Amino acid sequence: MGRVPPKADPPEKTMDLSNLKPAAGSKHSKKRVGRGQGSGQGTQAGRGHKGAQSRSGYKFKRGFEGGQMPLHRRVPKRGFHNHFRIEYAVVNLDTLAERFDAGTVVTPELLRERGLIHGAGRPIKVLARGDIGKKLTVRAHKFSGKAAEKIAAAGGAAETIGAA
Repeated sequence: MGRVPPKADPPEKTMDLSNLKPAAGSKHSKKRVGRGQGSGQGTQAGRGHKGAQSRSGYKFKRGFEGGQMPLHRRVPKRGFHNHFRIEYAVVNLDTLAERFDAGTVVTPELLRERGLIHGAGRPIKVLARGDIGKKLTVRAHKFSGKAAEKIAAAGGAAETIGAA
């Protein structure tokens, strides 16, 4: 018996656009609804019997509860919301006294940098909680009456900035 020559390896398949196809079992044929009994979705085409939901163009309203009075109409209205209210970032005098040295010019940028206020868009209001024994120049959008008095009494200045 003669020697059998070794079999050559089959040529490797290279990937190109002509042999791309989805994985086996990953694709399903489209369900053809409303196309007669043979489709398996005959008669009512999977829409149940009669009524608005079986008709084309049906869309229920948001909050619709089948004709029952919807929750947003059963619950009474309460209160009032002022759309023109300005929300201030609040800083108290005792905080300023413990965080800043005498002679410092306290600005909104400095307050944000030190982490005393958060949120870039809100104006700043200084309130009178605590005492201030240092001479500080405080620049803010608004001051309570007592806060401005206490700052002035300590030899400092309360300067109002910007329209807020």
